[in-house]
Amino acid sequence: MARRDTVMKKPKDTRGALRRLLNYLGPWRYVILAVLILSLGSNLMNLWGPSLAGSAIREAAAGPGKVNFEAVTRYALLMLLCYLGSALLGFGISLSMTVVSRRVARQMRQDVFDKLMRLPVGYFDRHQAGDIISRVSYDIDVISTCMATDIVQILSSIVTVVGSLFMMVSISLPLSAVTLITVPVSILYTVHMRKKTQPRYARRSKSYGVMNGFVEEMLSGQKTIQAYAYEGRVDERFGSINQDAADAFSDAEYYGVTMGPTMTSINNLCLSLIGLLGGALYLRGRIDLGRISSFVLYSRKFAGPINAIAEIFNELFSALAAAERVFTLLDETEETADAKDAVVLKNVRGDVSVEHVAFGYDPERIILHDLNLEAPAGRLIAIVGPTGAGKTTIINLLMRFYDPDSGVIRIDGQEIRTAARRSVRSAYAMVLQDTWVFHGTIFENIAYGKENATIEEVVAAAKAARIHPFIMRLPQGYDTVISEDGGNISKGQKQLLTIARAMLYDAPMLILDEATSNVDTATEREIQKAMRELMKNKTCFVIAHRLSTIENADQILVLRDGDVVEQGTHRQLMDRKGFYHQLYAAQFE
Repeated sequence: MARRDTVMKKPKDTRGALRRLLNYLGPWRYVILAVLILSLGSNLMNLWGPSLAGSAIREAAAGPGKVNFEAVTRYALLMLLCYLGSALLGFGISLSMTVVSRRVARQMRQDVFDKLMRLPVGYFDRHQAGDIISRVSYDIDVISTCMATDIVQILSSIVTVVGSLFMMVSISLPLSAVTLITVPVSILYTVHMRKKTQPRYARRSKSYGVMNGFVEEMLSGQKTIQAYAYEGRVDERFGSINQDAADAFSDAEYYGVTMGPTMTSINNLCLSLIGLLGGALYLRGRIDLGRISSFVLYSRKFAGPINAIAEIFNELFSALAAAERVFTLLDETEETADAKDAVVLKNVRGDVSVEHVAFGYDPERIILHDLNLEAPAGRLIAIVGPTGAGKTTIINLLMRFYDPDSGVIRIDGQEIRTAARRSVRSAYAMVLQDTWVFHGTIFENIAYGKENATIEEVVAAAKAARIHPFIMRLPQGYDTVISEDGGNISKGQKQLLTIARAMLYDAPMLILDEATSNVDTATEREIQKAMRELMKNKTCFVIAHRLSTIENADQILVLRDGDVVEQGTHRQLMDRKGFYHQLYAAQFE
């Protein structure tokens, strides 16, 4: 069984979450004010109904020959009009709040997505994509549903409770006293249940995020799962995670569903006491049947909202738990803002120097210890080494996805921490081992990095990447739509598309991180020739495992355990008979 997180972890800042939710409602305050006025009118009509019913009963109970049917009919019609008007106003209220809740949800999603675009790469390294998606979709949906229904119900309940209490007191003070005895019991019970339910709703939201993250991860690796016949174990793991989510849901709902019946029992007890005392007062002639009937109806209206509030609190606790998860994401530390005097890199030549750089994703585990590198403009620099040596980490530092713990990195002599991040990153075109294409045409995917690219430029890049013949064999050519994540083309073809994209991007430097790992050797060599021609006078950083592909590099850095143990040309390194020679020889043994 999967280990559960802390079962009863208390939410961090419920009041803060509620206050921030109210801030989102701020732009709609006039609509909410109108809803409040309409709710007041709707509930006043609703509250008038029992009084009219009591009057009708009083007229009907006048005795044989004394009944004023005209008055009874008039009271009944007025009561019908009151309830019909209340229903129509209620429809308008619900419609208005639905519109408000959807607009607020849209704004929250936009804020969350904008935040995600400003978060550092490290955040995505630490969090599952499924958990992030759960916050954007499920958690905000919970909040939206709460705002669409619960706010209206709370407003309605307040008006109904206060109005019903006023009418009950005006009818009979002794009966009102009996009713009010149950109010403290209801309040104490609700407060007690709040302490029980709120942390459980927080755990439920978190467990759903974990489950979504696991499902997203397994779906993306479905081919690998089937290749290793791992379906049974994956299913078993999902069963454990699913059980944990189901337990979290049922645990929260168990306490939630007990609130309604318990409050109903308290209200029924109150109704019984009203019946006993009302009967005694009637026998003594201190109250008539019409007033008793009106009082009973008002007592039901008084108790109904209290009962409804108990249910609303369940949904409100769930929404607040979801809101805390959303606001936790919104409060994540963004990438360090550029300094006010940050230099915008222009007309970059491509001279890159790395001086005594040390870095570790975890302060306890340093990956690069004392990295030094000189990459003159227009040179092809290859970075090789065993897995975990720190090759991709160098790329992350060059692109300023992370900043070094010590040491400096310069572009054209400018220390990149004093330069605007966007200008640093825009100086590089990048092709990664993990290809990324999006749902859209092939033209749009290749032209992704260059605004207003022409079809001629896109075709030239595709020809250079050796994918033009494949595109022309497709029914719509460059207008062929690629499905989500490129499911209708091969991995090698996706790799070629991303290479064409990088070729089209007008940047003075190029980073290739295992960029040809999904193409055959012959195609790879053709691509290398084309890239070498297209990237003349541009600085290129290439991470490669197949060392035969970087024999023509101007300089090769050999990494081992975070240190550059050798550097030079292919011929120089082979002549030294050192670590590079061992790596190269191992690939041909």
